Amino acid sequence: MKLCYYPGCTLKTKAQALDKTARKCAAALGVEMEEIENWQCCGAVYPMGTDEIATKLSAVRALEYAKRNGGKLLTLCSACHNVIKRTNEDMKAGGDIAIRANNYSKFDEPYKGETEVLHYLEMLKNVVGFDNIRKAVKNPLNRKIGAYYGCLLLRPSGVMAFDNPENPTIIEDFIRSIGGTPVVYPFRNECCGAYVGLKNKELPKKKSEKVLSSAKEKGAEEVITACPLCLYNLQANGGGILPVRYFTELLAEALGVEE
Repeated sequence: MKLCYYPGCTLKTKAQALDKTARKCAAALGVEMEEIENWQCCGAVYPMGTDEIATKLSAVRALEYAKRNGGKLLTLCSACHNVIKRTNEDMKAGGDIAIRANNYSKFDEPYKGETEVLHYLEMLKNVVGFDNIRKAVKNPLNRKIGAYYGCLLLRPSGVMAFDNPENPTIIEDFIRSIGGTPVVYPFRNECCGAYVGLKNKELPKKKSEKVLSSAKEKGAEEVITACPLCLYNLQANGGGILPVRYFTELLAEALGVEE
């Protein structure tokens, strides 16, 4: 199966490990990630201004390209997924933002939110299937792993529709599929404080330590995440309480495709 893939800026720079391991694992599982042509930065943060279209246009272009090339758009970075999914909902709604974005873009036909936006974890669950991943595992992990969801995959829950925002399970189910034991802890879906790091250096440290301490107290030996900003923040400000890695790195280990 071939899926259009939007990598985003960070996966080409600081988060190359997330991109590279995801591609290798997808290939091992029979999925080809075809990077879309001429993608641009998604803007990193979804703009809340009701008249703001400029910073949404790159997301709209990516979505429209995917519409013409299979109808699905695969994302991996939590921030990119949040921006693109929410922008797609704007285009489905057909309001002022959709009208102005289409008028500016001059597509052959208006884009109306037809593309299905899939996060890599959703692809593993719904396209490949966790049962099939379990069958493909060569090196079961046999260790206790905490899932860190953060904010952007889960909220706003009505639009993202990723999982239950208060009690998510998709990463725990993923951990089981690769032979690990998921550790459920209180702060797995709480903000790590990364977005306020430039203004308040102490708050991200406090929140990151709370997240990792919570996971360790429940028995986790390491924590995994899908968000490059969360990973950086937890590593930089978490006090070294636990190792933090991308979930695709553990998938690569389990499938035997890591370098």
